[in-house]
Amino acid sequence: MIQISLEISYYSLTDDYKTPVKEFLDVLGKNPKISLETGTMSTLLAGEYDDVMEILTGSMREFMKKYPSVFCIKISNACSSCKNTN
Repeated sequence: MIQISLEISYYSLTDDYKTPVKEFLDVLGKNPKISLETGTMSTLLAGEYDDVMEILTGSMREFMKKYPSVFCIKISNACSSCKNTN
């Protein structure tokens, strides 16, 4: 099992950008298999690789269908937060 930590920033290219960002964070936060820590500039996800990537790709796809979007992502399996998963 590979544990990862992922940092993501989501930018909705809409006038009301806060609503899509809040919706996106709500979707990510509903998955009990990953830990979620929101910040002012980015959000940290941690968990088993397949779980994190499954929730991420599924939710990104839906938001890209709904809104013009930009995502910036960094993924690591070599940091201390990789070990602090639910």
